[in-house]
Amino acid sequence: MLTLVAAPQSALACATCYGASDSDLARGMNWGILSLLFIVVVVLSGIGSFFVYLAKRSAAVEASKRSAVSAPSAEAEPGETFK
Repeated sequence: MLTLVAAPQSALACATCYGASDSDLARGMNWGILSLLFIVVVVLSGIGSFFVYLAKRSAAVEASKRSAVSAPSAEAEPGETFK
């Protein structure tokens, strides 16, 4: 630890962090970050849209169950009740 304090030049970050921001290495690192960010967004969007699909499908099934229970049959007589 004392040698790092005595020789601060060896404790600096790599050339990517302190290098020129317009170098090929920096551009490659930026493209790598953007591509990984894109993959994360695509995966999370897929997961989110799957849950939206499940919610819509559940609501549609529930609505069809309610309409089947509340709607009388076409074969029923006008004064007849259902249980």
